[in-house]
Amino acid sequence: MTDETLQNFKQKAFQNDLIAWFYKNKRDLPWRQTKDPYYIWISEIMLQQTKVDTVISYYEEFTERYPTIFDLAKASEQEVLKQWEGLGYYSRARNLHEAVKEVVATYDGVVPNDATLLGKLKGIGPYTKGAIMSIAFQQPEPAVDGNVMRVLARILLIKDNIMEQKTRRRIETIVREIISKDDPSAFNQALMELGALICIPRSPRCSECPVQSHCRAFAKDEEQQLPIRLTKKRQRIKQYITICLFDESGNVAIEKRPETGLLANMWQFPMFDKDELKERPLVDLFAEKYGLTISITKKLGHVKHVFSHKTWNLTIHQAKVDKIFNEKGLLKFVSNEQLEQYPISVAHQKVHKYL
Repeated sequence: MTDETLQNFKQKAFQNDLIAWFYKNKRDLPWRQTKDPYYIWISEIMLQQTKVDTVISYYEEFTERYPTIFDLAKASEQEVLKQWEGLGYYSRARNLHEAVKEVVATYDGVVPNDATLLGKLKGIGPYTKGAIMSIAFQQPEPAVDGNVMRVLARILLIKDNIMEQKTRRRIETIVREIISKDDPSAFNQALMELGALICIPRSPRCSECPVQSHCRAFAKDEEQQLPIRLTKKRQRIKQYITICLFDESGNVAIEKRPETGLLANMWQFPMFDKDELKERPLVDLFAEKYGLTISITKKLGHVKHVFSHKTWNLTIHQAKVDKIFNEKGLLKFVSNEQLEQYPISVAHQKVHKYL
């Protein structure tokens, strides 16, 4: 059933104007030099919640390190996380790694060109599935991200809250209706490119827009009011004490984070929630958790790190080992050179700069 907003919408003219603009103005990006679904997949995962300029060097280094799907599948998770280090949202890397191993095991290393099968792979949601299917396989699948929702909310004067899943599903249905069947790759990429370069969140460049004549929000002078978004929830702020602990050889202690949750399987310097310190001294908590007695030698400074949903404030202390009485194997003491071999989150890379 055609969405009511598409009544009197000149779909073919919109497609032609949009795609012609894209071929003339598209950015020269490394993942646009290939139709290989493996490379398209990597680029789309990296581009989730990360700016294009940041992704370029990571993409080039990652594909050089793992030029085939088999190379990535046989790598260890720690190697992959190290290669991803600094890009953030590390669950993307873990999911990509798991899914690639499944493709090698189940499909002999050939990325499935079936939308249903592709969508069952770990970490591939509706947007990534649509991007791979359209760009790599020229299949008319919708690829709806934030850019696309913003563009179409303005073009079609959609006043639904784009933070709601039902709005995303509605826009996916609309894209499935209006996508170019002749060139779905260019159509989807053009919508994204338009949102990134012209139909930007604040002060859209309407005078430069190739589809201005189709834009209902522009016609009604409402482009600045769209799209409608829910107010973000207030970020949680967490306070931590971080310990840079040295042994008598000058090696520093690091620990591996749990296998699930935020920054899973990444390495960090030991840290404690400040709420834990309200009842007991830090040295007692450290002894209980790690089986070591320590002495705090000095305060090094503070680090602030902002995630999408929370902020970490880290107060950094330097300490030395006094006695090992029941070492529990949770800590690994490494030299500064060895530290470079471990995947460490950006928050704790900031801590490392104090050493």
